[in-house]
Amino acid sequence: MSPKKLKFATLVMFIYLVSQNVNSELEAGFYSDSCRSAEFIVKDEVTKGFIQNPGIAAGLVRMHFHDCFVRGCDASVLLDSTASSTAEKDSPANKPSLRGFEVIDNAKARLEAVCKGTVSCADIVAFAARDSIELSGGFGYDVPAGRRDGKISLASETRTNLPPPTSNLDQLTKLFASKGLTQEEMVTLSGAHTIGRSSCSSFINRLYNFSSTSSVDPSLDAAYASQLKLQCPQGNTNPNAVVPMDPFSPEREDSGYYLNVLANRGLFSSDQALLSSTVTAEQVNQNAANPFLWMNKFAGAMVKMGQIGVLTGNSGEIRTNCRKVNN
Repeated sequence: MSPKKLKFATLVMFIYLVSQNVNSELEAGFYSDSCRSAEFIVKDEVTKGFIQNPGIAAGLVRMHFHDCFVRGCDASVLLDSTASSTAEKDSPANKPSLRGFEVIDNAKARLEAVCKGTVSCADIVAFAARDSIELSGGFGYDVPAGRRDGKISLASETRTNLPPPTSNLDQLTKLFASKGLTQEEMVTLSGAHTIGRSSCSSFINRLYNFSSTSSVDPSLDAAYASQLKLQCPQGNTNPNAVVPMDPFSPEREDSGYYLNVLANRGLFSSDQALLSSTVTAEQVNQNAANPFLWMNKFAGAMVKMGQIGVLTGNSGEIRTNCRKVNN
């Protein structure tokens, strides 16, 4: 297929996917009248951050995911802890892995200067995730907007709403289903692990004293396990020790994640769990064989994920500072 025909085919597929999942309360181009430069300003700040450190893209995509899975896509993940309450961002599930808060702060400051009290922090996070995917080589997509910001952020809620890296397939499927996402969308969104890095603590259990019969997780490729041991020595407690989730293209939005899973090089137990059923294993194979198909599905799944539990209308507020609720 020629590049021109391929581009047209993927565009048609993307439009179809998005058309199936748009929340009527959200609208693409939501700020076209009230703050015409909103999406441009966000993209400009994401681009600046990306130029300085391409790894910021993975942090912003993960931030959107972790925000939406706890209390819905309401920017609760951006709130700072207070003297009386520990916020989501300071939970063990978030503190070592989320990055890019300064990008959101910079975008919000510029937006408040030109469109005071208009653009929600929740929409900024959604725009920033889309821009990060595009800058990393993935497909861009329209982001339906109109979210409002929540006022509550509790670290305790991350424990039951975010999937740990040790999750099995049944646990993953049930958690995503509780958010209105299908098993196939779970497999599709798992491909976000094609960019970014992980701390050793998230998978070190697979490398040492795995079970009474095996030191290393037998589902992990032996050569890859040896490489990981060099990067994450036993007993190392350095929280800054990280490894790329896709060792071959950690800053590129591609189907390398699925190729790694097929080669038993999925970094987390939850990655390798995708091969534990014939249905999900076939989806992994399809995504690995057709990166354009996966990128289209990923764009559609991101749009759908971005609608989980949104606050609209008069619910919530439009924060003037994304780190704290309005007075």
